[in-house]
Amino acid sequence: MSHNPQERPEPPAFPAVNRPPAAPQNPPASLSAPAERPPMTRREARAAREAEEARLAPQEEPQPENPAPPVSAASTPSAAGWTLGGEPISSPTPTQESSADLAALAGLDFDAVMTGPIAQVEEPQPVGAAARHGSDDRVASPPDHPARTLSGVLEDTEDETAEDGHPLIWRQQHYLSHDEPPKKRRWVRGLIVTVVILAVLGGLAGGAYAIFQPQIVKLQDALFPPANDYTGSGSGEVMFTIKSGDDGSTIANNLAKAGVVKTYEAFYSLLLRQKSDPEFQPGVFKLAKKMSAASALAALQDPQSRVENTAVIPEGTAEKDILQTVADATKIPLADLQAAAANPQAYGAPAEAKSLEGFLFPATYTFAPGTTAQQAIKTMVDRMFQALDQAGVAPENRWNTIVLASIVQREAGLKDDYPKVARVFLNRIAQGWDLQSDATVAYGTGHTDRVTTTDAEREDPNNPYNTYVHPGLPVGPISNPGDLAINAVQHPADGSWMYFVTWNLQTGETIFSTTQAEHEAAVEKWQQWMKDNPGYG
Repeated sequence: MSHNPQERPEPPAFPAVNRPPAAPQNPPASLSAPAERPPMTRREARAAREAEEARLAPQEEPQPENPAPPVSAASTPSAAGWTLGGEPISSPTPTQESSADLAALAGLDFDAVMTGPIAQVEEPQPVGAAARHGSDDRVASPPDHPARTLSGVLEDTEDETAEDGHPLIWRQQHYLSHDEPPKKRRWVRGLIVTVVILAVLGGLAGGAYAIFQPQIVKLQDALFPPANDYTGSGSGEVMFTIKSGDDGSTIANNLAKAGVVKTYEAFYSLLLRQKSDPEFQPGVFKLAKKMSAASALAALQDPQSRVENTAVIPEGTAEKDILQTVADATKIPLADLQAAAANPQAYGAPAEAKSLEGFLFPATYTFAPGTTAQQAIKTMVDRMFQALDQAGVAPENRWNTIVLASIVQREAGLKDDYPKVARVFLNRIAQGWDLQSDATVAYGTGHTDRVTTTDAEREDPNNPYNTYVHPGLPVGPISNPGDLAINAVQHPADGSWMYFVTWNLQTGETIFSTTQAEHEAAVEKWQQWMKDNPGYG
């Protein structure tokens, strides 16, 4: 059957409409049996019934004056000729019905007549959805659209009637159901495919970013530099020092102060974006002014930027640690440096000095290749004498000044506290009190990395540096002080404080007290901080 909607379908052959005229009442003798006539329609059956009732009516019933002509099937609407597709279609009249037909009509229930003779109607068989609606590839018209329904019927009439001529089955096959077939959810499959593709692409993009993150950050900073950062590798020359123990925040702050980077935030935020924490080696690095944060970070991690034979000595470092630092920087054997430092007076130290402790000025030194142990030590001692002279310390006062300054250097935390700490020790000496410095006790036990002590250590009289049991200044310096501590001893703050305690070892915050009760309250605060922050000692 053609599915081309442009082709005009053949008119349907309705069983009781397009049938041929009835056979004559007296068929020729040559015919052995009358031909089977097609079944009557409901309208024809009704017309025949009315005609039969009129014929059998009682004769004594009064007739009207002008009797109406006998009613025939030809005078009814169903008997009138009508056309379908331009061809006249006729319907047989009741006069053409045989006596056998009339007898059959008398026993029919015309209200139950559907299409064709009732005798041929059997129990309707269930018809599947495929039979009602056609094949899967045909799109059904909406059931409430008469024109589409009729068009679908006309398209399928020819083939379907050829297969089965029963009118009831034809109606079951071609009258569309009101239940729409379930639609295939094709969009679900498309959505799943799209989600999978996006997940794969997202994973590939994330992996590529993780691998090439440093290059992406550099490219981003080069193309779109932030407002708080410079661009490029800068110009000029800056000798930048990284001290032992400096963290990323300290380095970022020092870079901004030196004019290397534009702001602290530019460099520190760059450190936070790194895949792994950068490692910084102590030393002196040759940088430039107005460098981008990325350029500065790359230079600090480049061994070529590090100045060779450079020793960085922080304030408060003990002599034994300074000698080790110089040996590492200059490749001078440590034993040679220790032997050269064994005679302090050879470098101009006071007669009281038994070592060069306190007379090796803390600073950053760059030693020329070939420097000897004696030359390296003399450079540091001369630098200390220069600092004492600049602070206005007379040569005869160098010893006491260095001893007290070394204690202040180890005990004080914040910059503003140095003059106050010096004042407390000077007040105690003036009042004849013991200094009671934990830093001196710790130095006497050999621990130059801490200032806290135990009860047993503070009670040990065999420790010559124990200022809890020995009055006055200790027997010698306990560290190598810097300019800040020396100037604090020369210019102490005004006050009557007799006590101080650094209660927060992380920030260096210190409480200064005049009475014993105030000091005990401050000590309790420090002890509580120590409990809350184990690991500090």
